[in-house]
Amino acid sequence: MASPSSSARPVPRLYLAAHAGTEVASLAETLAGLLPSADVAAVLMRFAPADDRTLISRIKALAPAIQNAGAAFILDSHSELVARGGADGAHLIGLAALTAALPELRPERIAGAGGLHTRHDAMVASESGADYVLFGEPDETGQRPAVDAIAERIGWWAELFEPPCVAYAATLAELHTFAAAGADFLLLDEAVWNDPRGPRAALAEASGIIAGMTHAS
Repeated sequence: MASPSSSARPVPRLYLAAHAGTEVASLAETLAGLLPSADVAAVLMRFAPADDRTLISRIKALAPAIQNAGAAFILDSHSELVARGGADGAHLIGLAALTAALPELRPERIAGAGGLHTRHDAMVASESGADYVLFGEPDETGQRPAVDAIAERIGWWAELFEPPCVAYAATLAELHTFAAAGADFLLLDEAVWNDPRGPRAALAEASGIIAGMTHAS
């Protein structure tokens, strides 16, 4: 997830979030079949609570399915387990978590920043060394800003800053809005896994939306 040039931002790529419980072998098999079907730049993995030894085992079990597909393997928090498990980076919630994790992640691994409630927070995260900033994700109560407000924040960032911007899309319909606003990566979670057609069909539609914008431009 390299930083793009501010003068020519590329076509946005997909960033897939997934939830790992105890059945990691099944999830690894699903991801190995799913990821090559779309342009997925990274996978953000959220783990059920467990001790470090168990988490490292789960990380190692999932890593080949993700990394062999050419996607970066990003842990949701757990920055202390990135190197030990063979992941590519961590996504940190809030400035304090980002600041604490940077020494163990940089410069070899990715440090993403979420939970940025204000423009000032986003700028501080970037200045601190975040490899990307995330806008639009739900908070701990499941609430998120209005779609128009998220798009406005993305547009502001894309106009002024170089580090990539990730936009959390709660629905496939939001992809067009956030891509048009200037997002570099589009993060999908339940919109893929809860799609009644299945995750492969959801990713195919997401890819089609992005491709349609490319051809229109």
